[in-house]
Amino acid sequence: MWKALRAAVALLLISVALPAAQKAPKADDILKAAKLKAADQHKTIFLIFGASWCEDCHLLDSFLGLPEIAAIFDKYFIVTKLTFGEALAGHPDWDNPGSDYLISKYGGLSRSGEVDLPFIAILDPKATLLANSNKPGKGQAASVGTGFPTDPEDIKWFLAMLRKSVPALTEDETHKIQDALGKPADE
Repeated sequence: MWKALRAAVALLLISVALPAAQKAPKADDILKAAKLKAADQHKTIFLIFGASWCEDCHLLDSFLGLPEIAAIFDKYFIVTKLTFGEALAGHPDWDNPGSDYLISKYGGLSRSGEVDLPFIAILDPKATLLANSNKPGKGQAASVGTGFPTDPEDIKWFLAMLRKSVPALTEDETHKIQDALGKPADE
């Protein structure tokens, strides 16, 4: 009987410990690691807020995975990802704790509290905002919006925020990025 009771207690402890061990890391910890790496490598932080259910987030991941694009981004950026918005898919525990604060800090929430994912914030090694994916709108400072750029105006803004954040980005690199963004998704 004691053997069965000890086994049941051990099983209970394991089942309680597993979810705790699988918690998403804190957003601040992820950003802290990115800051250290960016400072050490003299690079800029390309911070992406995204969710598993977000189709445009997957398109951005695929774009960043293209060999010619990965080479450019590896040269200038520490690409860092935070999970935000998983509550919409019923998994709020998948979000990096504190990602809500950071997305708000870097301008990703509209006045109504809405956000377009992916949201991109480009930061210096001290995590100071250099640019974000909010494209300036007509008659207003900015509108939540570009995420993964697909239309010409969004592509134009994406390139502008990259050039603003990384002045060393060459014309050739800019054209490679623009060409890759201009290709249909099935190519």
